[in-house]
Amino acid sequence: MTGSNGTVRVALVDDQQLVRAGFRMVIDSQPDLEVVLEAGDGAQAVRALGPGAAAGPVDVVLMDVRMPTMDGLTATAQITAADAPGRPAPRVIVLTTFDLDEYVLAAIRAGASGFLLKDAPPEEMLAAIRTVHRGDAVIAASSTRRLLEHLVTVLPAQADDSAPDPARAAVADLTEREREVLVLMARGRSNTEIGAELYVAEATVKTHVGRILAKLGARDRVQAVVTAYETGLVRPGDGG
Repeated sequence: MTGSNGTVRVALVDDQQLVRAGFRMVIDSQPDLEVVLEAGDGAQAVRALGPGAAAGPVDVVLMDVRMPTMDGLTATAQITAADAPGRPAPRVIVLTTFDLDEYVLAAIRAGASGFLLKDAPPEEMLAAIRTVHRGDAVIAASSTRRLLEHLVTVLPAQADDSAPDPARAAVADLTEREREVLVLMARGRSNTEIGAELYVAEATVKTHVGRILAKLGARDRVQAVVTAYETGLVRPGDGG
């Protein structure tokens, strides 16, 4: 869902006008990216992008966390919940000045496809927009490992194996190779790196990743990795 000229359409949601202006300047300097919508709080964003919204198509939303009226995590959940055939919901990258695991996990649970700190270099933000638009997901490098290590302390206790929950059942349905790929995804490997480690073509890895996402009902890689940790397929300290 890109613009008629092939550009990625971006929405900026932040209560600070100067921040939005800075982001717009960086994004609009790129030939393949275009800011098409701005909002000053989560409520405005939901009205523009949520269920029944009349706004034109948007591909990626840069969403602040702390805003008046409605915070960014609540807005993210409502916007991503509006996903429907023929009108897919935009993908959301949550931006914050707070490098806290709680925000990362909450953003993922709200349906976000990415998480970046506001002080990330411009090129990292631009790369994140393009990555998320391609259907992958990003988490700020400074937060990734701590988030995954932290998951076991904040996730609810899992059901007993004799009564598997849907996530466990979905993981059990994965083939041995798909489980191998998911474990490497959880360790932060790219498709290229997974292919090299398993001695298969990158195209084959992409096929496996697509099947993993479908079986787990995950919107992107990050949500699939969270499922891997939730179900115990991957545990903190497993490999590197």
